[in-house]
Amino acid sequence: MKRLLWLGVGLAVGAIVVRKLTQKANEFTPTGIATSLSQSAGGVVESVRSFVDDVRVLAADREEQINEAFAKGELYVDEDGQDGQEGNR
Repeated sequence: MKRLLWLGVGLAVGAIVVRKLTQKANEFTPTGIATSLSQSAGGVVESVRSFVDDVRVLAADREEQINEAFAKGELYVDEDGQDGQEGNR
């Protein structure tokens, strides 16, 4: 009975090891490499989209602040004390 138990344990461990090795070997096939690259590229594209969306939101907020100051006839000054004209001088 003990031998049968250990035989079962050995078969299960062997099957798991073979499965993991097969999965790892498939990562180095052309299809596996292409899949890995497409997932990496997808992550980069999503990061760039998120960055562009953040920039658009912040630009719209800044534009709104500048338009409000202009409507009041005031010079727009940001949080750092800059008047927004530094690049134009």
